[in-house]
Amino acid sequence: MIELRELTMDDAPALQRIYSGASLTYIERRALGIDEAVDLLTTTLTCARAEPRTLWAFGIAADDDLLGMVRLQCRTERHASLSYLLREDSWGRGYATQAVADILRRAFTTTRMASISARHHPDNAASGRVLQKNEFIYRGIQDGWPLYGIHKPGAAP
Repeated sequence: MIELRELTMDDAPALQRIYSGASLTYIERRALGIDEAVDLLTTTLTCARAEPRTLWAFGIAADDDLLGMVRLQCRTERHASLSYLLREDSWGRGYATQAVADILRRAFTTTRMASISARHHPDNAASGRVLQKNEFIYRGIQDGWPLYGIHKPGAAP
């Protein structure tokens, strides 16, 4: 069982561990040093606290251990893009599926978001399954990456 929680500056060492090793296989980022983890957290927290809010970012934690991060980035007033990343040692346990379900619930009940898109690396079939389990619809290929979308229940597509 996981929980989504607010990130804090104390999470920098855990974030450095998340952004390392095999976790980077499918994303366009190199491993973070501690200073880069602090910078990423600073930027993330600043954007997440800005008004109007354009970013929602939460830590994915199990038993007080930060395993990953899930983010919604506003693209328009009613549309956001979803991203998530888990530490390699937490793969295959359903944590990403649960984190995506949790952030969708928050997005569609506490924000004005009507639709959310997501993409995954073409070689990362597991990430595609996470999206499909959360009722995202495959929309095709964009710039070589599989693209998915979901609409708020009851919202016009």
